[in-house]
Amino acid sequence: MKLDVIKLDAGKAGSIDLSDEIFGLEPRADILHRVVRWQRAKAQAGTHSVLTKSEVSYSTKKIYRQKGTGGARHGSRKAPIFRKGGVYKGPTPRSHAHDLPKKFRALGLKHALSSKAASGNLVVLDDATLAEAKTKLLAKAAKELGWKKVLVIDGAEVNENFAQAARNIEGIDVLPSMGANVYDILKRDTLVLTKAGVEALEARLK
Repeated sequence: MKLDVIKLDAGKAGSIDLSDEIFGLEPRADILHRVVRWQRAKAQAGTHSVLTKSEVSYSTKKIYRQKGTGGARHGSRKAPIFRKGGVYKGPTPRSHAHDLPKKFRALGLKHALSSKAASGNLVVLDDATLAEAKTKLLAKAAKELGWKKVLVIDGAEVNENFAQAARNIEGIDVLPSMGANVYDILKRDTLVLTKAGVEALEARLK
């Protein structure tokens, strides 16, 4: 697959050959769905907690005598049926993470990249570097290029000036190639890869 390479000033910088094994697959929603579910489950804090019958603060005194009242037999106000009593089988802190094979996760990333390429929302940038860390410069370039919700993936390291300039612009996120993931790619309208990012991803996914 051949794609044009552009500069930040929208000028052309030649073209690049993209691997069909990574960028030319027929995107499968079921694979993407499984990988996104795995990512979101792993990110879930799992700190939800409730007080059980043994944990609520209340008197342990028997509330009334066992017999002769004509009512049901009760021993504790902490029982779940009472107001302010403990919760029965409520959520407790736990990990929501589940396993997903490495090969499947890599396949999901390939399908995410292929989906952006297939929809025409993949842009290859010559390099993501700025001489100064000026938000104004990057905001102007992004506006001229028509970038609104965009993810920029660079090589092994992100240019510090570019990262600082992008930090204050809503809708522009920057990641190194190792941070590339299915959820972030699908969440943005446009995926921008630098030439170094393409090389790093192809080396990672081959």
